Amino acid sequence: MKRREFLETAVHTTLGATAFSLLGANGTTPSAPQAPIIPNEVLAEATQNDNALPLINWEMPTSWPLSLDTIYGGATAFTQRVAALTQGRLNITARPAGEVLPPLEILNAVEAGTFPIGHTASYYYIGKSPVTAFGTTLPFGLTSRQQNAWWYEGGGQELMQQVCAEKFGVIQFPAGNTGAQMGGWFNKIINSPADLQALKMRIPGLGGQVMSKLGVDVQVLAGGEIIEALRSGAVDAAEWVGPYDDLKLGFQEVAQYYYYPGWWEPGAALELQINLGEWNNLPEIYREILKSAAYEANLALLSRYDALNFDALRTLVTETNMELRPFNDEVLHACEQAAFELYDEFSAADADFAAIFQEWLKFRDGIQAWHGLNETRYMNYMGGQG
Repeated sequence: MKRREFLETAVHTTLGATAFSLLGANGTTPSAPQAPIIPNEVLAEATQNDNALPLINWEMPTSWPLSLDTIYGGATAFTQRVAALTQGRLNITARPAGEVLPPLEILNAVEAGTFPIGHTASYYYIGKSPVTAFGTTLPFGLTSRQQNAWWYEGGGQELMQQVCAEKFGVIQFPAGNTGAQMGGWFNKIINSPADLQALKMRIPGLGGQVMSKLGVDVQVLAGGEIIEALRSGAVDAAEWVGPYDDLKLGFQEVAQYYYYPGWWEPGAALELQINLGEWNNLPEIYREILKSAAYEANLALLSRYDALNFDALRTLVTETNMELRPFNDEVLHACEQAAFELYDEFSAADADFAAIFQEWLKFRDGIQAWHGLNETRYMNYMGGQG
């Protein structure tokens, strides 16, 4: 088959199926969405004209240490925006990991009503349900833009909020994205899938389960514990986010090889989790403000990472002794095969996972055909320029 014919077939097959699923019953496309951004002056008028709006003070535990001015800073920026938009009547205080709650217990506490709201990554809780992974990222899944497109326009929000309300009694909103993450720090060279056997690696979520299928001894550690684990030899490898955070935390001092790409987190979303009872008791204007502030935080954190990572990577390459290395195709192929075997297992055992995965996969195949046709060609060309 000629290249042009192949591309036409791929686009018609994948984009066509996905586009059809997003059509209305009458065959028309959905109406243009309203961006959930509320102008300050509108909110000021609303709060000034309604003396009945309550004064509410919430504490928001997070999964992030203070040292991460990106992710934890994104959580505090969200709380500041909410305070500004409510004229100081809805005050949310962010708490760093470990201050009021262990970093991997956010969903449990919000579900129980111990705290009304939390900021975390939902894939930390796949032990409760594998469905939670869709809120963050799936290995060999969606980039940050594609994740946003699936959530806001591809039906992801409706699917995820329904199942999480039923399973956990929470409502969640994306509130940050790291973009495509790096493949982590290793003290051993990975030339083949066999090199993963018995490797001790810190990696959470479904990425960790994929690695486990390939023989990795998977460890789940909070961000503040990773450096010491590498230094002591408790783990041989660890992933975190990308160049800016990794440089700041000092991974280059405790590991030699920096691998890419982070196939397990091609666009990792962070999220707000709000107790559903607390959410339903809020005035409508407060609910709209929380949605808008989360929407802004989602864009702002991704923009910040994109702006910071390239300078940090340059520093790592030119000013440290670490070695930058790609995962080769043999390793990537083995990991992808293991990932989709895992998805088949989850789908067979969990009806909610199966239902969401079916829709997610159609969307992934369609949008990646489009991006692969157009943007990948452009980026490959630009990457080859002097």
